[in-house]
Amino acid sequence: MKKETSRQNGAASCGTCTYYIYDDEYEEYVCDISMDEDEYIRLISDQHYECPYYRNGDDYRIVRKQM
Repeated sequence: MKKETSRQNGAASCGTCTYYIYDDEYEEYVCDISMDEDEYIRLISDQHYECPYYRNGDDYRIVRKQM
């Protein structure tokens, strides 16, 4: 189930998450994680709640560690 999010604060910003992808059908970015309604409401309504599914989408992070 795809859910749209607009969360952009804190370390777990949706914009840097691996699961935040562009959907051609909706013509906007969506979260590609299947979460239930309770999790989704808590994610978008609580500013201090950190998404348990967040995964940094920075591909170069691994390379920087190896240097």
